[in-house]
Amino acid sequence: MKFIDEALIDVAAGNGGNGCASFRREKFIPMGGPDGGDGGRGGSIWAQADRNLNTLVEYRYTRAFKAKNGEQGRGSDCYGKGGDDLILKVPVGTVFQDADSGEVIADLAKDGQKALIAKGGKGGLGNLHFKSSTNRAPRQCTSGEPGEERRLRLELKVLADVGLLGMPNAGKSTLIRSISAAKPKVADYPFTTLHPNLGVVRVDADRSFVVADIPGLIEGAAEGAGLGHQFLRHLARTRLLLHLVDLAPFDPDTDPVREARAIVEELRKYDESLYRKPRWLVLNKTDLVPEAERSARIADFVRAFGWDGPVFAISAISGEGCQPLVYAIMDDLEQSRRDIERAPGETPEEEDA
Repeated sequence: MKFIDEALIDVAAGNGGNGCASFRREKFIPMGGPDGGDGGRGGSIWAQADRNLNTLVEYRYTRAFKAKNGEQGRGSDCYGKGGDDLILKVPVGTVFQDADSGEVIADLAKDGQKALIAKGGKGGLGNLHFKSSTNRAPRQCTSGEPGEERRLRLELKVLADVGLLGMPNAGKSTLIRSISAAKPKVADYPFTTLHPNLGVVRVDADRSFVVADIPGLIEGAAEGAGLGHQFLRHLARTRLLLHLVDLAPFDPDTDPVREARAIVEELRKYDESLYRKPRWLVLNKTDLVPEAERSARIADFVRAFGWDGPVFAISAISGEGCQPLVYAIMDDLEQSRRDIERAPGETPEEEDA
C-alpha cells in the first residue's frame, strides 16, 4: 500500500432538524393546545485513532465527509430523530489542522483517542415551547441550526522513540534491518528509501523501542530539495536522534565531515526544536575501513566535526557494534521515561522548547 502522510479533506456536520408548529386535534377536543415537537440534532463528525492503520491513503481519494441531518419535528409531541455521528478512523499520530486558520483541532497520539472535529447543529424548537398564559395557540417554531463545516489538513507524524538522520546511502535502512524485524528496501544507490519505515527493536521480552527511518537528507532540504524534508515532521515526536555518517564513502571526493555538518545545518534551518533534540553520532560502515586505521579514522572525524556527544562506531551490514548501541539507546529511553514520570506535567514538546 502506498504511504500517504498528508491529506486535505472537507467535513460538514449534519444540520439540526426544524421544529414543528402543530396543534392537538382530537374528537371532542376542537381547541387542543400546541403539540409541535423539536427537530433532531445534526450528526457530528469525530476523529478516532486506530493502531491498525498506518497511512492516510483513504483520505487522499475520498475528500468530502458529511454527517446526517437531524429529522424534522412532528405533531403529537414527536421529536425528530438525531442524525447519526460519523467517525473518521486515522492512524495513531495524526494531527488535524484547520486549513484556513492553521489552528490545531486534534492531535491523536494514543490508540482509541477521539476528538470532535465538526459539531452537529442543534434542532429547532417546536411551538410547544412558545405557549404561555397570553399566547395559547403559538404558531412560531424555530429552524434547526446548521452544522459546522470546515476544511481540514491531516498530517501523520509517526510515533517513534528514535529517529535516524543521515545523507542518502548512509546505511539507515540497513541499520533498521539489522536491529529490528523491519525489512525496508536496501540497495546501493541514493534515495532507496522513499517513505518512512518503522521498526520495533526488542531488547528482551519486556523491553523494546520503536525506531523510524526517513528518506535521506541533502543540502537544501529545508528549502525543499530532495525527499527527506517532506518527512522530517516524523521525527518531531522522537526522544532521540541517531545521526548516521558513512565513514567510508565509495566516492573518494566525498568528505564525511562536510556531509555531517550539512545534515546538522539542514536540521537547524528546518526546525529549531528538532535541532535541539538529543542527538548521537553513529559512524557506520567501519567494516570497510582497515582495522589498523579504524581508531585513528574515528578519532580524526570526531575532532574535525567538533563533536563532544556520544559516539558509536558500527557496521550495520555485519552487525558489529550494533548491540552496544541498542542497549545504550534502551537505557537512555528508560531514564528519559523515569524523568518524565517525576515531572508528570511536562510533555516531550515542552522539554524540547
